[in-house]
Amino acid sequence: MSKTSTLRKPRILLLSAYDAGSHRRWREQLVHSQPEFEWQVLFLSPRFFRWRIRGNALTWLNEPLLKESWDLLLVTSMVDLASIRGFHPNLAHTPALLYMHENQFAYPASDDQHSSIDPQMVNLYSAVAAEAVLFNSDWNRRSFLEGIEKLFRRLPDGIPEGTLERIAEKSRVLPVPIDDDVFRHTSERRGSGELERLWGGSPDARPCLSPIRIVWAARWEYDKGPDRLLAILQELDRRAVNFQVCILGESFRKVPEALMLVQQQFSHRLVQFGYASSRTEYYQWLKSADVVLSTALHEFQGLAVLEAVAAGCVPVVPKREAYPELFAPEYVYPDCGEDIQAEAAHAATLIEHQAGKSQGGQLTVPDVRSFSCDALKSGYENILITTIQSHGLS
Repeated sequence: MSKTSTLRKPRILLLSAYDAGSHRRWREQLVHSQPEFEWQVLFLSPRFFRWRIRGNALTWLNEPLLKESWDLLLVTSMVDLASIRGFHPNLAHTPALLYMHENQFAYPASDDQHSSIDPQMVNLYSAVAAEAVLFNSDWNRRSFLEGIEKLFRRLPDGIPEGTLERIAEKSRVLPVPIDDDVFRHTSERRGSGELERLWGGSPDARPCLSPIRIVWAARWEYDKGPDRLLAILQELDRRAVNFQVCILGESFRKVPEALMLVQQQFSHRLVQFGYASSRTEYYQWLKSADVVLSTALHEFQGLAVLEAVAAGCVPVVPKREAYPELFAPEYVYPDCGEDIQAEAAHAATLIEHQAGKSQGGQLTVPDVRSFSCDALKSGYENILITTIQSHGLS
């Protein structure tokens, strides 16, 4: 860093316009892990999605922090960076780093949503305005660029030459880190009395024919594939597979019908159905399970699955979204599109295979230490410093 940094810490203003759980943990983790910088944070509660993504710059119009001088703006994917800079001319030449937790081009549309190009345009304008764009996975980056290309083909005229290429050139992948304390510690895995009791087991060693323990950890929404989860559990039951299941994740006022059916049909196999009371309890469930199952239709990084794998679970994930870049083919079942039953059969076969390995004590868990906070700390520090230095400290 420049000599100026010996006199004062570089000042960073972090803006999070839709501060959902993973966004909040990312920013808290980042601020904590980078004490070399002076941080200030503005965030908005994760509700009223369309108003948040379109109106955040207006909400912050009179915010005093935006009148101050900063060395760097770090904004998340829901922030309307172009409008922020337009409303606050003092920030027009402050370098900006855009972190894309997700992109609006790759979200599957639900039946409840009306079609609007506005969320996509906010993402696009922010990417154009930023000095650098970070993505949490290569799938996120690729789907964003492909989405822009498709949009440009639909627009009638006036697309500046080289826009897509310039965005691609300043883009790179830097994942959301996994908390260091979720990584497996041998003493906290199976055999621990406390963890065994979570599943109704004995603190003694598990018998070779004990149920395989499956955890599903996702938001209780349509895009996480709850109907596919139901189909997989039904297929496992039809095959007389001995299993228990733990359903975690955030629920909302409207619970998907498929999850209600899971609760009704598999009450004898359910050991948990709902949000864990704390991160500690959440990690305990992960550390005591055998398999983490994903049925997601959209997953920009797969952080919940990565956390479970860090805790010692074997992943069973679909061949779509970010998963193929994370895990070897032995952990991935085919994406069968709308044929949910065919996909369930493939997933059940993979779970059966892992169950056999579990009984033989041969489960092989992928190494995801490259996603740890400790491993990614320097990558974040370097991009922050580089973006600031490219414009010079004020």
